[in-house]
Amino acid sequence: MLDYGNQSSEMQEYLALGERRAKQLNNRGPIKFDHNGKLDSKILEDYTKFGFYIFESVYSPDELKDIENDLFDILERLPKNKNAKLDKKGRPALGSDCKANTLFWSKPLGDPFGGTKLANGRYPVKMIEPQPAPDHSAEVVYLILGSLQFSEAYLRAYAHPKLLAVAEQINGEDFVPFTDALFIKEPGKGASISWHQDGVTHWDNPNWDQFCHGFNFMGQLYGSTAANGVWIVPGTHKLGKVNIKALVDKSGSERLEEAVPLICEAGDVAITNRQVLHGSFANTSDDWRVTINFGFHKKSSVLNVLGGGVHSAVKAYDEEHINTRSRLIPYAVDARKKRFPNEKPFLYKPLINSEKKYIWDKNSKLDIKDYNLLDMSI
Repeated sequence: MLDYGNQSSEMQEYLALGERRAKQLNNRGPIKFDHNGKLDSKILEDYTKFGFYIFESVYSPDELKDIENDLFDILERLPKNKNAKLDKKGRPALGSDCKANTLFWSKPLGDPFGGTKLANGRYPVKMIEPQPAPDHSAEVVYLILGSLQFSEAYLRAYAHPKLLAVAEQINGEDFVPFTDALFIKEPGKGASISWHQDGVTHWDNPNWDQFCHGFNFMGQLYGSTAANGVWIVPGTHKLGKVNIKALVDKSGSERLEEAVPLICEAGDVAITNRQVLHGSFANTSDDWRVTINFGFHKKSSVLNVLGGGVHSAVKAYDEEHINTRSRLIPYAVDARKKRFPNEKPFLYKPLINSEKKYIWDKNSKLDIKDYNLLDMSI
């Protein structure tokens, strides 16, 4: 029996049907490259067709344990409440000394973005907000930005050589970072993320195509289910700007008829086109979902472009801005090399001839403080 938590019978039926539709797509498997180092043609074909693909068993059990240990540390270091500067042990709380906005809060099972004008109004529909248990806290952290500065395990996961090789194949050798985040969907508390498309800048660009707003990797610490995972409407990344309200009206509710959930095991990583319509429901189930989320762009999509969305810029992204933000990649590669010395590290070509040597040590930890102030949102 699938655990869909405190949901209506209609919602439980919707979740079950969505899970069956997702499994029928068969767009999943291990990361594979051909003898020339090119991404497997079926992977690229499925990603292009559906707007997402699930890479199976990317992170090993040892690496997942590292990530989980850092998660426990992060949860212990969160502020006592939204306005606090100290954690529950009286220490300076996580992110309390950051200039960038790092912690995002929601009431349990809420939808903090839906139906608001936040992020250029890209969340036009309010998701259903189930009633939480009466003993739950007033607000919970559901999203942490700039997460690489808070966890070496996350930083190492960011530099997985096969994932970076996929980024290189899809976005070119000069691919650049977008942003990264930690999504926390606690059982009975986790907030929903209203239906949206991530792209902002290039919808009216005469050179628009289905890849111009980049993609996200979604690494799963515990896996994801129909009840707690991200849902996607396959193929919408090729349609331009979607009328979300019209789709909801057609479906009769926020349960979009053609959507499918990301069904993942622990260690799986989904790649999702940022233009694909996606969202998630409040987590009323008994299962945690913790997602390590990090994205990449084609350099041509950001160079000399004025950013928008959650991560906005006051001037267009120039070469200096791009190179400075991109330093997280070689730092992460070196950190990973120290933890996994027998693994062949990825070679990030854009900074290979840089005068600066990107060695992961105590000084570099200071160097990446507030790095997400330079996130490149388009």
